[in-house]
Amino acid sequence: MGKCIICGASVDGRICSSHEEDVVFEFRGNDPHQLVQNRFYTGIVDGYADFGVFIDLSSNVTGLLHRSELDRRLESLDWEPGDEVFVQVKNVRDNGDVDLAWSIRQSEREFRGALIQEGTTELDREPEDDDDDDSGGVTHKPTPDKPGESESDEGNGGADAGDESADDAQHEQSTEAEQSADVDSSSADESADEGDDESAEDDLDAVRDRNQATPEGEHERVGIGSLSNRVGESVRIEGEVVGARQTGGPTVFELRDETGVVDCAAFVQAGVRAYPEIDVGDIVRLDGEVEVRRNEIQVETDALAALDGDQAEAVQRRLADAVSDEARPDELATLGDHDAVDAVGDDLLEAAESVRRAVIESRPIVVRHAATADGYVAGAAIERAVLPLIREEHAKSDAEYHYFTRRPLDEPVYDMDAATKDATRMLQDRDRHGEQLPLVLLVGTGSTKESNDGLDLLGVYGAERVVVDAATADPEIADTVATLVNPGLAGADASDLTTGALASVLGATVNGDVADDLAHLPAVSYWEDTPDTYTALAEDAGVDADRVTDLREAVALEAYYQSYQDKRELITDILFDSEGSELAGHIAGQFREKLETELETAEANIEEREVDGHTFATLDADAYSHRFDFPSTTLLADELQRRGDRDATVVYGTDELYIRADSDVDVRSAAGDAAMAVPDAGVTAVGVRQGRVEFLAGRRDQVTDAVVDAVAGQLE
Repeated sequence: MGKCIICGASVDGRICSSHEEDVVFEFRGNDPHQLVQNRFYTGIVDGYADFGVFIDLSSNVTGLLHRSELDRRLESLDWEPGDEVFVQVKNVRDNGDVDLAWSIRQSEREFRGALIQEGTTELDREPEDDDDDDSGGVTHKPTPDKPGESESDEGNGGADAGDESADDAQHEQSTEAEQSADVDSSSADESADEGDDESAEDDLDAVRDRNQATPEGEHERVGIGSLSNRVGESVRIEGEVVGARQTGGPTVFELRDETGVVDCAAFVQAGVRAYPEIDVGDIVRLDGEVEVRRNEIQVETDALAALDGDQAEAVQRRLADAVSDEARPDELATLGDHDAVDAVGDDLLEAAESVRRAVIESRPIVVRHAATADGYVAGAAIERAVLPLIREEHAKSDAEYHYFTRRPLDEPVYDMDAATKDATRMLQDRDRHGEQLPLVLLVGTGSTKESNDGLDLLGVYGAERVVVDAATADPEIADTVATLVNPGLAGADASDLTTGALASVLGATVNGDVADDLAHLPAVSYWEDTPDTYTALAEDAGVDADRVTDLREAVALEAYYQSYQDKRELITDILFDSEGSELAGHIAGQFREKLETELETAEANIEEREVDGHTFATLDADAYSHRFDFPSTTLLADELQRRGDRDATVVYGTDELYIRADSDVDVRSAAGDAAMAVPDAGVTAVGVRQGRVEFLAGRRDQVTDAVVDAVAGQLE
């Protein structure tokens, strides 16, 4: 029995349950299940992701501080990799994943005490760590010079410092990294002697020299794909560096060859960049020992060097040949039968190859899609296809969160606001985490000239852009992006094709193993007049018409709320959960209730007009709809036109309006005519796909009248 360090109560350990959250622990365990829920722990920032921060709690245990747990925006954190921070363990999952919570106390002096948790044992914090204690907290041991050599071997221990070998310097540096003690802690005069400081620096240089050594000798090269069968062996691998990140301990290089991708840890000193001359994109040769860390294969680097000349070219040829063979799909997937899809078959194959190539080359994929039911279906179809490929390619359990992101857009235009956000994130990921520039896949957006500026911004940095859109597209976009998939530009009639249906074919082409999962999605993407081929496809997949409606409406409701979030797990549950799930039906019920309430109010306040023999409905959305609640103005306009017996509907607000009509309307032409009629109103078409026109608020009534007249002139 011991006594609580806070209140003195008798306890098993050093802290009672009532004061457990008043103490911060240094964790010296190797199993996440040894952590105690709700305790506070010290940790080291390992790195950032879009969804949070990875924190090393010990050399073998890492947790995730999700952005939802922060008391501020993720972007406002001033933490850098290697910083010591304080976090609370919120939960340890069955698979060993650790969920962390934010600690408002970010200094040890703000806690009432500090303890060490060694495994499951609680120990008092000693004034100075013993040099022979090798169980420190967040550490990383250097790889031995020779295979099988123990880090604890002292080599020429006891020799004079001036004659100390590089092996001895490595051993003392390992002790320093693990214990945060002085390199010369065994010296009698450890506190002030300048000669000792110089010796410590020499030791560090010796370790750095050892780590910067060039692979030499005749070693047999092995493929990364075979490393799981070579644990404990010393190996040589050659390939391309596709990622480099600095942790609180080692530098981790992500290396790719023609058979796979693996993390390779290189250590100089805690938080110090190893091999600073090696960068992302370099072709390298690496010698090291295969280990298993956190249930994942990793190589402890002994030596690493960049290749050039014929050697580099040989590796590049192997990689290029392997990528080409693996990335090109065998054939276009068959999901239903639609002439417009067949018309862009070659373009779909090109887009699918770009996606598969990005996965193989460890380039992140960013999918941009509209925050609509059709947009979410399209994005989810591609997500469903790509995530299994990422899991197969990367050993890291969280790779799918690093290498695939969906970012919905409120507007179906890829404007400078969206492009600036994407450019900022990709440059941060490149500079802070050593990631490659992403493939940006725009689905149902980015196909009109209003998106040119945004696309050009990404092009300045060389980020690959692919656009897939079943609706209106402008031919000049084809010159801006790597691939443009658009049936209209291919000369096909795509009036009855949705982007969700087109993207589902793309997803099945990217990964044929998920084709059955995607079979019902084309039907879900239609609000009305679903082609028979897609209705039959959904029925064959066991999804009847009522279920299709539930799925569509559930996705539409969730697309509105938190529209800038991907809601990956929720959307997956809605679209791909078992038939017995009640989730989609429950959410669809809310959709109908909210929509009917809004429609009842709107229809009671519609102004009916007759212009040139055509009937119009106009609605002041500011006055007769809830602007900040479901449904969105665009969906309200859609429903008013679908349900009304009229030729066109115009829903207007403070400085924008939306046009809906049964026949095709040239929104740019209508906006141009209105601009001529009201020249001082700043009229412009900003969302061709949405039928959206903007203007100056002070001229709203005049612009609305002018747009109605212009649309009437286009109706047959």
